Amino acid sequence: MKIIFKYFFVLLFCLQSFSVNALPDSFADLVEELIPSVVSIASTTMVKNNNQQSMPRFPEGSPFDEFFKDYFDKEQRQYPSQRPMIGLGSGFIFDKSGIIITNNHVIEGADEISVIMSDQKEFSAELLGRDPKADLAVLKINPGDTILQQVSFGDSDKARVGDWTIAIGNPLGLGGTVTAGIVSAISRDIGNGPYVKFIQTDASINRGNSGGPLFNI
Repeated sequence: MKIIFKYFFVLLFCLQSFSVNALPDSFADLVEELIPSVVSIASTTMVKNNNQQSMPRFPEGSPFDEFFKDYFDKEQRQYPSQRPMIGLGSGFIFDKSGIIITNNHVIEGADEISVIMSDQKEFSAELLGRDPKADLAVLKINPGDTILQQVSFGDSDKARVGDWTIAIGNPLGLGGTVTAGIVSAISRDIGNGPYVKFIQTDASINRGNSGGPLFNI
């Protein structure tokens, strides 16, 4: 599998939609077909709450000791020692059994991972494995009775500079965002990983697109 790269180094994945001989007037029908295979990823990490203050020290037996102890005990109950930090990204359905692919940095260090479908159904995800060097992570959800639509992979060796592309993802937490562009360059080597060369696109990519697919047309 060949991996896509954007100008400012957002990692994406090269997937296949279908080929057309002429550029259509609209991508709407194609986008409607592809969106169900793209998911949003929400990762929750518990981090130290820096709002807490340390209790000042007083001489033993000081009347202020009990006063401030009551105050700081109350503050600690009001402000827990940890707070949740939410990270957002994108991913795609690799297999309809519930296998999801995303970037490792999207879920790295997460205590909880959620996968949100295009119809807003939400599933808890289990981390099956990850490769930090390739920045890949494999998740598993239990879809139950929900029918999932998996992507169809293309052959990135056949990609040509100038080919039309569509990126679908969750930039800035806005799931189901679609942008279009072209293949700007192929076989880019930026010295950022040992496994693959990258495909460069000018499709608009923003924070939160990480892990999402890039489809060729």
